[in-house]
Amino acid sequence: MTATSSVPDAAPPVLLAPPGPHGVAVYARQIAAEVVRREPSTRTVTPDALAELPSGTPVHAHVTDRLWGASPEDAARAVEALASRHPLTVTLHDVPQESDGEQNRPRRRAFYRAVVEAARGVVVNSAHERELLREEGVWNGPVAVVPLPVDSPSDTSAGPLDDSVGVLGFFYPGKGHDEALDAAVEAGMTRLTVLGRASDGHADDLAAFERRAADRGVRVEVTGWLDDVDMATRVGRVAVPVIAHRHVSASGSLASWIGWGRRPLAVRNRYVDEMAALRPGTLSPVEPDALAAAVSAARADPGSTWHGLDRVPYGRADAARAYLDWWKQASA
Repeated sequence: MTATSSVPDAAPPVLLAPPGPHGVAVYARQIAAEVVRREPSTRTVTPDALAELPSGTPVHAHVTDRLWGASPEDAARAVEALASRHPLTVTLHDVPQESDGEQNRPRRRAFYRAVVEAARGVVVNSAHERELLREEGVWNGPVAVVPLPVDSPSDTSAGPLDDSVGVLGFFYPGKGHDEALDAAVEAGMTRLTVLGRASDGHADDLAAFERRAADRGVRVEVTGWLDDVDMATRVGRVAVPVIAHRHVSASGSLASWIGWGRRPLAVRNRYVDEMAALRPGTLSPVEPDALAAAVSAARADPGSTWHGLDRVPYGRADAARAYLDWWKQASA
């Protein structure tokens, strides 16, 4: 991708809206629906209908290697094939970083490099991710930033609390469950709630985590997948919401805590600091070595774990407007 081709055409492209429960797929559909609401002429397409789209029609896709293929190499071939038929713009998710490990990190770097080279424009969900692209040697050119939106539900009232530390989202190594467990033990808490299920391929890791917790006197409850109504109930019952990713790209879990009215303890990193500035008062940044003390303090002061805002800055409508403005830049 060259700097002169980094801004897409003025009219909105056709938006790829993949099916399924993967977080990126869900987000792609949500954003597509909001863009269509604001710009009804915008078209969407599912992957199985792409073949019916005339060649040369601009397309926008949300991209992570795990959504596009069984391996980073397979995923790269799929994206490159799409870009060979359609002028392609992309939103990148789960960008490569240290936590990928020495085996997967080079392969994921190569995948994202291939995607950027095939695309005509790139969006990420945070300035942190934009810097990661540069730090990982993926791309040093223009990148637009459209933060993950948060829309507060109408009812964010607190219910009876269950005296557990809660970690929201798919379970996988590095998501922060071990850090939350350490903090719970040090704070004298004996319950930890995993609000979600194991990420694909990580069921054994979750079982091992439950055993480690039991050995330390902490009972782990795994809720499994929950619909929005049940999730709202369970999110409201957790005593201390925690975000403690070792490494993070952009965190849908953090956005979800905030969207359900909670003010999670969030271990500081570049992304957490960015989100704290974007949405003041909606999270409690904590230094890594102070998490246990913060958990104890939050347990003693439940009100501190609710942000109490009627309107959270930067919602889905803001994100849709940002995309529409970005697509219109070429006509400016």
